[in-house]
Amino acid sequence: MLGLSSAKAHLHGVKRPKHLDPPAYLSKSPPVPAPQAADALPPPDGEEDRPDPTRFGDWEKKGIAIDF
Repeated sequence: MLGLSSAKAHLHGVKRPKHLDPPAYLSKSPPVPAPQAADALPPPDGEEDRPDPTRFGDWEKKGIAIDF
């Protein structure tokens, strides 16, 4: 009946056939290296005390705040 079979009944048709397995002479992929911590960069000159324009939706041009 529809929906009354076991939860894993479909897995027998999903398994990879033996003839598609990789040959034994192929090596496994090397492990992925762990990420390294990056140092925080200081803000560029003149940007230290300015608010982020994308946060407020305004940009400053020649001392005047404009919306885009």
